[in-house]
Amino acid sequence: MSTNQASTISAPTATDVLRYRYHWGTNLGSIFVLEKWLSGSMFPANSTGNHELAAVTASVQEIGLEAAKAKWEAHWKEAVSEDEFDWLVKEARCTSIRLPIGFFTLGEEWCKGTKFESVAGVYTNAWTAVKEFVERARGRGIGVLLDFHFVYGGANGDAHGSATGRADLWGNATNLERMKEALGWIAKEAKDMDGVIGLQLVNEAVRNAEGMYQFYEDVITEIARWDETLPIYISNAWDLSTALDWTIERRALGVPKNPVVVDTHRYYTFSDEDRSQSPQQIIGRIGSELEELDGREGSVADKKDAQLIVGEWSCVLDTKTWARVTPEERVGLVTQFGRVQSQRWQQRAGGSFFWTFKMDWMDGGEWGFAEQSKKHNIVPPEYLALPAQEVRDRISAAEANRGALAQTARQSHEEYWNRTAPGNSFDYQLYSDGWNIGFSDAQTFFGMRSQAGLGASVAAEGGDKIGLLEIWVEKRLFESGQTGDSVWIWEQGFRAGIGGSNQLVGM
Repeated sequence: MSTNQASTISAPTATDVLRYRYHWGTNLGSIFVLEKWLSGSMFPANSTGNHELAAVTASVQEIGLEAAKAKWEAHWKEAVSEDEFDWLVKEARCTSIRLPIGFFTLGEEWCKGTKFESVAGVYTNAWTAVKEFVERARGRGIGVLLDFHFVYGGANGDAHGSATGRADLWGNATNLERMKEALGWIAKEAKDMDGVIGLQLVNEAVRNAEGMYQFYEDVITEIARWDETLPIYISNAWDLSTALDWTIERRALGVPKNPVVVDTHRYYTFSDEDRSQSPQQIIGRIGSELEELDGREGSVADKKDAQLIVGEWSCVLDTKTWARVTPEERVGLVTQFGRVQSQRWQQRAGGSFFWTFKMDWMDGGEWGFAEQSKKHNIVPPEYLALPAQEVRDRISAAEANRGALAQTARQSHEEYWNRTAPGNSFDYQLYSDGWNIGFSDAQTFFGMRSQAGLGASVAAEGGDKIGLLEIWVEKRLFESGQTGDSVWIWEQGFRAGIGGSNQLVGM
């Protein structure tokens, strides 16, 4: 028996496109969370570690609080120049930036009771700097994922996330509570920050982190008090299948509506297995990556709607791997490695963020988004470079063929179910209703730039594709008001409509 509600569906907004499109992105590491190997110039000679605390403590000791504050503020402000933003948009085709931040980035008061308390004055204007960066990026049609990278106690013991070498967030009630407060505060702030595409709760949680999923649930409940629309990104703690299953199971419990995306990282240089293989062997593995999604996506009605992005990846391989080929082969193999990853992430993920854009040693070699983009070793989706007139022409052609495609799709659907379940009665109009909304949504995403919906700076080139498809389907299904036994029919039509639009415009 159907118990449908009234539909609240309206056309996708610019914010929807920024948040739910395929993210061809880069990280902006070592700006708000320093890492010595990337930004050695921020670490005085007398610093005693590779992390932010070591750099800021040594700087305050060496040049005083006010001078250190000025130095840090310049580092934040000058992280990406106007010319570099131009390059990101026009050459790299960057849609999105993952921005690592720390609890100290939130300001002085958030440093109380931590090892940063004595140097907290350096961070008085840090959050303002984040807001200014988000605003500048949004002015270029680029969305920003706020990545809570350096957290209370540490989600991991690495220098990019901990000042102690320990992961003392987990199992520590005080740290977990402070995290909940901080993430709620960020969500409240982000609600008024046009261009924020999501909030990542922690980065690279240690495997089997104690109480991690309960922590996620508690934090999402807190965030939902401020904004139920904000997409939440979670670390998979190096166990992708478990994380995907958790996102599927929790949604059935009527929990807050915030969409949840799993962040998984893909590196091929750190493990003994990686180092024991040749570049060709590693490249051969890429085609089966993210297969954990098999059977976990494609149908909200069947609880198969897991969503992921590749939050970090690179073109780096270990010296032991490179030792297995000649130096002359390396250039071509790096290209092959980067391109096969680009292709795979575009096929299976909702987005990808290369690690990383800025370092003292630009253009960054095989860690560099700039270098790998300039060498065309990593390749953005072709539709991001289409001239605006071409986008408009393709939309017009697709609309001209819309009716015929809709009719064919409906007919195929009816024939399949009449054959598969003879004697049953299905409300096939739901399929057409879903199909039409799906088709229109995909057209809106594709055409938003060309209609200046994302701003004048990106109006000349590029279309966008619904990338975070599973959580977009969840959102639209909820808005459709469809809750009865036939909800699957509407969903199948909706997905087919998106696919039909993408096919007609050549994506």
